[in-house]
This record gives sequence, C-alpha cells and structure tokens, in this order.
Amino acid sequence: MRALLLAAGLGTRLRPLTDRIPKCLVPIRGKPLLDYWLDALLTCSEIDRIMINTGYLAEEVRRHVESSRWCDRIDLAHEPRLLGTGGTVHANRAWLTGGPFLVAHADNLSRFDLASFIARHRNRPAAAAITMMTFDTDTPQSCGIVEEDGNGLVIAFHEKKANPPGRRANGAVYIFEPVVSAFLADLKKPVIDLSTEVIPAFLGRICTFHNDVYHRDIGTPESLTRAEHDYSTLSVPRARSF
Repeated sequence: MRALLLAAGLGTRLRPLTDRIPKCLVPIRGKPLLDYWLDALLTCSEIDRIMINTGYLAEEVRRHVESSRWCDRIDLAHEPRLLGTGGTVHANRAWLTGGPFLVAHADNLSRFDLASFIARHRNRPAAAAITMMTFDTDTPQSCGIVEEDGNGLVIAFHEKKANPPGRRANGAVYIFEPVVSAFLADLKKPVIDLSTEVIPAFLGRICTFHNDVYHRDIGTPESLTRAEHDYSTLSVPRARSF
C-alpha cells in the first residue's frame, strides 16, 4: 500500500515559529513532526512507499527528506499553487493507483496501531469505500464531528459547527478505495477539499477506526505545548482484530 502525507500548509496559527520552519517539521520533544509519521508508516510492512506534498518552505522539507534514513522510499510532489487536500489526491492519482491507499494530514500528531487500522479497512462493511480514523476531541467546535450507525458507518458529519452532537471527531487519516479517486476526477476541478466535498458525498460508505491512544492537531502554540507534555506518557498502541 502507498501513503500520501499532506504537508504543504502554511501553519499560520503557529507563527512566528513557522516563519522559518514548515509546520510538518515543527519539533515535538526534539523530533520533527514529519518523522513521527515516517517512522510509523515505513516500519510497517504494509506500507511500501510514501509521497509528501510540499508548498510553503518546500526546500526545507526537501532537505529534511534527503537526510532521512527513509529517503529512498519517499517521493515529493511540489504544489506551486495549493490544490486542497482532495486536489492533492487527485493530482497524484497515477502514483496512487493499484488498490487502496492511505492519506494523512502530517500536521497531526497521532499514535495508533497501523496494522490494526489497515485490518479494519480490509474487514470493513461491504458498502464502505473509506476507512476514517476517529478520536475524541476536547474542542469539538473546531473539528469535524461524526455520527455513526450501529455498524460503524458514518451517517452524518458536522464540520466545525457550534454545539456539534458529540466529541467523536474525524482524525484526517484515511484509507481510500480507488472509487474515491474516480469521484475526484468526476468533479473536474483542480482544487478540492476532502472534508467539505468528499466526506459528505460518501456518508453511509465510510467506516471508522477509533484511535483511543493519542491524536492531536498541532495547530496552535497551546496544542504544541500540550503535545510536548503528553507524548512522553503515552502507552504502546495495542493491536486489534476485526
């Protein structure tokens, strides 16, 4: 399976730190955020190659990747004009061909058992074309909140709404079937957002994998500080069967 890490964002809420460091390279306990993702994905035998999209401070990301122990398994895709999360998937559809693929926002810090996530997708309900990681958030109004049916399929999605119905949130880590790429192509436009244009179109066809270990958006100085504190005390993710 191939994986696409979305890493082109500006990180405006983390300024002035991100005036000189791309958000994906912000360190947490001395280790760049991107490296947590590279280590988690590329130590799993299920993932054979990663693509990282770049935009803001792309040269910094390129230099970092070239010095990585994983450099021979990483491809970069630069976007002079940002395409949105779905637009990036669509633009790199040829690279992603050949079956299901993983997409993750690399500006989140997440700890989970990747093999269990992939197993959940392989054993998903027949109707599902997407497996979405979820987590319980302490700021539901700033997240995409999901509602599920008894089979673990997402039936409603509330993107950054005041007073949403619950705390179960979209973690922005997905496994997509090729039908999602076909849907993106049918939109016939270059800039596409996964949360507002793709997820609502697949309601009833998204199953969930709940991350009960750790997941946090490193979007603000406060969240970064919290992650620095939290990460040293986390338990080892446990494998689950589906």
